[in-house]
Amino acid sequence: MGEPPPALILKKKELEVKPGDVISVNTSEVMLPVTVRDSSGHLVSDLTRRDFRVFEEGREQPLSDLALRQVPVDVVLMVDASSSVTGNLDDFRRAVEGFVTRLAPEDRFSLIKFDDRVELLQDWTQSKFQLRRALNRIQAGMFTRFNDALLLAARDQFAPSRSRRAVIILTDGIDSGRGTTTFEAALQGLLRTQVAVYVVSNTAIERAAKKAEVDELTRGTDSEQRFNQIRIDDLREGLRVIDFSEERLSQLTTATGGRLYKPASFDELDATYTEVADELRRQYSLYYTPLNRERDGSFRRVSVETATPAYHATTRTGYYAPRD
Repeated sequence: MGEPPPALILKKKELEVKPGDVISVNTSEVMLPVTVRDSSGHLVSDLTRRDFRVFEEGREQPLSDLALRQVPVDVVLMVDASSSVTGNLDDFRRAVEGFVTRLAPEDRFSLIKFDDRVELLQDWTQSKFQLRRALNRIQAGMFTRFNDALLLAARDQFAPSRSRRAVIILTDGIDSGRGTTTFEAALQGLLRTQVAVYVVSNTAIERAAKKAEVDELTRGTDSEQRFNQIRIDDLREGLRVIDFSEERLSQLTTATGGRLYKPASFDELDATYTEVADELRRQYSLYYTPLNRERDGSFRRVSVETATPAYHATTRTGYYAPRD
C-alpha cells in the first residue's frame, strides 16, 4: 500500500507531533462546563449557583460569586474524510450548516478535515458564509490519522482564553496506525487544553452493514461458507475493531465531559448535531479557585453534584494544574 504521506497539515504548514507536546493551563481559576440532565435524559437549564457542589480530589471547593456566567464557546468541527464516510459528506455539510445557525452570535467555529493528512479548512470565524465555502472544499482521502487530528486540534486551535472549548467530530474513531500520536497522548492534550469532545460516530451504521453481510454469507451451504470464509473472517475482524473503537470513543467523550452519539443512519445527522448545539447553548459554566494552590502541574480530579439526586451532572474528569 506504499509509505504513508509524511505531512500533517494544520494552518497550512507542516507540524511535528510529539507525545506530551501540549499546552498547560496557566490560570488559578478553574472553569468547568457542566451539563445537567434529568432522569429522562432531558437537559435542565433552570438551576442556580446554590444547586451545585464542586469537588476536587474529593474536597469540596467554594464556587465564585459569578459561578453561572454566560461564556462564549469555541467549537472545532472535525470530519473524518477517509473512505468510511465519503459517501455521506453531503449529509455532514447539511448537518453542520444547521448546527452553526443554532450557536450564539459571539460563538466561534473552525473546520478541520482529516484522512491521510490533517488539514485546517477554516480558521476561527463567526461567518456562516466562510464555513459553507470551507465545507465545499472537503475532499475524500483513504486512511485515518484520528489520533494526530485530535492532538493537533488541541494544541494549535485552542490558545489560552476564557471561552468554553468543544470539538465535534464525525468519525468511526478507527485510527489507521499511520500517524505519530497515540490515543493516550491525544487524550492528555485535550484534557490539558480543557476541551470537551462530542463524537458523532458512524460505528452503529457500519456494524449493522457488516452484521447483515455476515448473516447473508453464513446462511449458505457449507461449501459456500468455505468459499467465502476469508470474507467472513474479515467482516468479523471489522466488527471487533468497531467494538474496540466505540470503547475508546466512550472513554474520550466521558473523560473530557462531552458525549458520544451513535445514530442508526446518516438521516439522523441533522437531529444529532441539533442536540449537540442545544447542549452547548444550555450548559452551565462553574468557576472556582482551587483550595490546593500548589502549581505542580499535577492532574486534579473533579466532580460536580446537584442538589436534586435525580439530576445527573456531566463535566470533564479533571484538569492539569499550572506549573511554575
